[in-house]
Amino acid sequence: GINAEYMGRTSRFTWSSTMAAGDDAEVNKQIAHMVAFIEQEAKEKVEEINVKAEEDFNIEKGRLVQQEKLKIIAQYERKEKQVEVERKIQNSNSLNQARLRTLERQDALLKSIFEETASQLSKIGHDKEKSKKIYEGLITECLLALLEEKVTLKTRKSDLDIVKSVVAPAVNAAKAQTKLDMSVTVVEDSFLPEDCCGGVEICSQNGKIKISNTLQNRLGAATNELLPTIRHMLFGASSSRTFFD
Repeated sequence: GINAEYMGRTSRFTWSSTMAAGDDAEVNKQIAHMVAFIEQEAKEKVEEINVKAEEDFNIEKGRLVQQEKLKIIAQYERKEKQVEVERKIQNSNSLNQARLRTLERQDALLKSIFEETASQLSKIGHDKEKSKKIYEGLITECLLALLEEKVTLKTRKSDLDIVKSVVAPAVNAAKAQTKLDMSVTVVEDSFLPEDCCGGVEICSQNGKIKISNTLQNRLGAATNELLPTIRHMLFGASSSRTFFD
């Protein structure tokens, strides 16, 4: 009876120990499974975070690269425009300088032509007959413009004799047109400068009105009036001219 009781107790003890050992193994197994699950979840989360971080990084990098690219393009365009503006300014300056040099050469040529013309005018006195006709016309013009009965007349010293010889016919020509009784006093102690190319200067008796009809003045007036025509004849039409008569 004792052995049977002992065996019964031993059997119960062995069964309880076995059950306890089984529970621990199952728990450990479940724990291990949970740990593995958590580790896998963690790995997947880490991988997800890394992928998202990589995507965000690439997006930000692309944005920054595009932003810098746009800046570089804008800087290049600004520099390109600046270079183009500078090139246009340089071309304009070069063109203006060339135009000024051309105008200077043209003006120098015109000046030489007018100087030569003035030189030729100053030699008119060498031809007495031609000089008489010219001076008679100059005096008549002055008398018709002044319309005074008594006037004084000045001329160059070198032309004094020619002028004195044509005063009478000039006065008669003016009288015929105005019906005024005109008289001209030739000044013989004061003269026009020799470089005036010739001509006369007539004053009213009170000296308040004066008409200068020298060949130099006539040349100046003709030059101003005919300069555009002379320029066109010598140099052709100006490309920069906008208005035409």
